[in-house]
Amino acid sequence: MLLSGIDHAATITADSDRLQRFYVEVFGATIERDGPEFPGGPRMTIINIGPSTELNVFEIEGNDEADRQTPMFGRGRIDHLGLYTASIDDFDEIRRRLMDAGATDGVVTEFGRKLSLFFRDPDAMECEVLVANPDADPDDLRFGTPSDRYS
Repeated sequence: MLLSGIDHAATITADSDRLQRFYVEVFGATIERDGPEFPGGPRMTIINIGPSTELNVFEIEGNDEADRQTPMFGRGRIDHLGLYTASIDDFDEIRRRLMDAGATDGVVTEFGRKLSLFFRDPDAMECEVLVANPDADPDDLRFGTPSDRYS
């Protein structure tokens, strides 16, 4: 394999400050840059969400794309973001923070060797947090079913 992952996803927002606070408070993200993309250009924020992964967020006056969310698979070419955490303890902490923020109902789903938690960020963008499933049975991998661990 020649790639080592995704470097960044670019999104549009109507409120960069609100989006920054959410990712910093829930995920412990850091802000690398916040300013015009180029002189006179739109505000661009780089939010570090992993060791080598960023959200590149553009705040563009008058653009309403951040308000346009439709059901899954009707959102365009990129449907949602899947974020990965390295440990079940971190997953549990993120789940708690997302629930406290009102961003998820807390339902955890098994997808074979991974556990998944869907949430919506402050722009209502659908996202997902995933972690290795410590309870996965290689002889009986379940897909799309509620996790017994969180029932």
